[in-house]
Amino acid sequence: MSELPFAATTPISVAQVGLKARNAEALAEYYRDVVGLAELSRSNGSIVLGTGERPLLHIEGDPSARPDDPRSAGLFHTAFLLPTRADLGRWVKHAIEKRIPIEGASDHLVSEALYLTDPEGNGIEIYADRPKESWARDGGSIAMATNKLDIPDLVGEVPAGDAGWQGAPDNSIIGHVHLRVGDPITAEQWWHAQFGFETMAKYGADAAFLASGGYHHHIGANSWRSRGAGIRDDARTGLAWVEMQSSLAEKAAEVQDSWGTVIRTVPKKASA
Repeated sequence: MSELPFAATTPISVAQVGLKARNAEALAEYYRDVVGLAELSRSNGSIVLGTGERPLLHIEGDPSARPDDPRSAGLFHTAFLLPTRADLGRWVKHAIEKRIPIEGASDHLVSEALYLTDPEGNGIEIYADRPKESWARDGGSIAMATNKLDIPDLVGEVPAGDAGWQGAPDNSIIGHVHLRVGDPITAEQWWHAQFGFETMAKYGADAAFLASGGYHHHIGANSWRSRGAGIRDDARTGLAWVEMQSSLAEKAAEVQDSWGTVIRTVPKKASA
């Protein structure tokens, strides 16, 4: 089994994400078939998906919910981090064979990533990190970019005769969550104050990337479509909550950011 990614070994990291869905069954099927998550449990209209025994995604059914508004505060994407570059290459081969619609593919210097959108409009990133020793610093920030992804080179990482994509490997995690916010500066200050996160990079006044323990980012916050957004509407689909796991926490807690997004914290388990 591959090692747990660096993103999960920092003092604070992302544990799980909750989504509210009009059709929880159809959405769960998408995350099983496309992302490769396995169903771990279900109860009272809620379906839990993950890898091995690690829950990653809770889909909460609410047929009466109104569709998410992409101009509001909420979820930009949930980023599923695969343990190795070869794993990402296997997923890309799987996506090509199954003709899965892809909306973007980028080399971010620190990582390689592909982007898609689920049937209810929630953004998804599937990515693999480059070794942290190779991450370049740009002053006090980690150097990141959005360059063209070399798909043939990535697919070439998969060994000849390999069994191919068998679903998300056990040590796949949610490496980061990227949020839509009304003002990235306010978001940046909130994550500094509430979680002690460091700002790792900024894209002007439109996006900030924040993290614990030297990771390139556990949280992204952008206003590309949502500048000036106010408090979120709980009656809409989309992001229900983000759960962080913290080695500094003694008990579970819950707060809301400046736009009403629920951020939970739970004590980090030794194996996490």
